[in-house]
Amino acid sequence: MAGIDEYRTYVQELMRRYSSYKEDKEVETQLIFDTERDHYQLLYTGWREEQRIYGCVMHMDIKNGKIWIQYDGTDFDLANELVAMGVPKKDIVLAFHPPYKRLYTEFGVN
Repeated sequence: MAGIDEYRTYVQELMRRYSSYKEDKEVETQLIFDTERDHYQLLYTGWREEQRIYGCVMHMDIKNGKIWIQYDGTDFDLANELVAMGVPKKDIVLAFHPPYKRLYTEFGVN
């Protein structure tokens, strides 16, 4: 079984990989890693012509020994990418689903 340090590495590696997929040079990609409290986010911020761009692309936390995917604004399957890295499905919680629906996924409940 992988430890918390390994999960931190996986989450950061995954976010770094996706942060390199830059579509617009006017929009900055920001990685926010709070390794003390285990909160991890990938944000876009900037301007596209006269339109403000700001938003969270992905947000993951590590709580109770599990990776909680709080938000996935990508076209990728972050949960299964974590599985491919070696994280057991029971250690991944799809937190963007209500608790009663998590029972019907193949991933962790809480």
